[in-house]
Amino acid sequence: MRLLRRTEFLAVYQGNRRRASKQFAVFFLPNGRDLSRFGISVKAALGGAVVRNRIRRRIREILRQHRQEIAPGWDIVIHPRSSVATAPFAPLAEELIELLRSAVGTAPKHS
Repeated sequence: MRLLRRTEFLAVYQGNRRRASKQFAVFFLPNGRDLSRFGISVKAALGGAVVRNRIRRRIREILRQHRQEIAPGWDIVIHPRSSVATAPFAPLAEELIELLRSAVGTAPKHS
């Protein structure tokens, strides 16, 4: 469920599909699979290792909590901005999920 290889990230970037919000930029590409895969890219300019790891953990937790709300079939790379490290969690989660919905749609509801 994660993008790990440089080639996977490059493929998403080269797909030229992008959306941005106040605190995130999201790149996405259809992957033809039954699930969406995610990659998180945090620039060194955002802070030291502790800050960058905190940002990654917060984003992974948002994705874990809202996994069912994100449409399957996409490779998605998330670029956070520096404010993600200190922003309140709930509004941050709402912003990221809304951005992902606008980019790739929503998952079908299961009855």
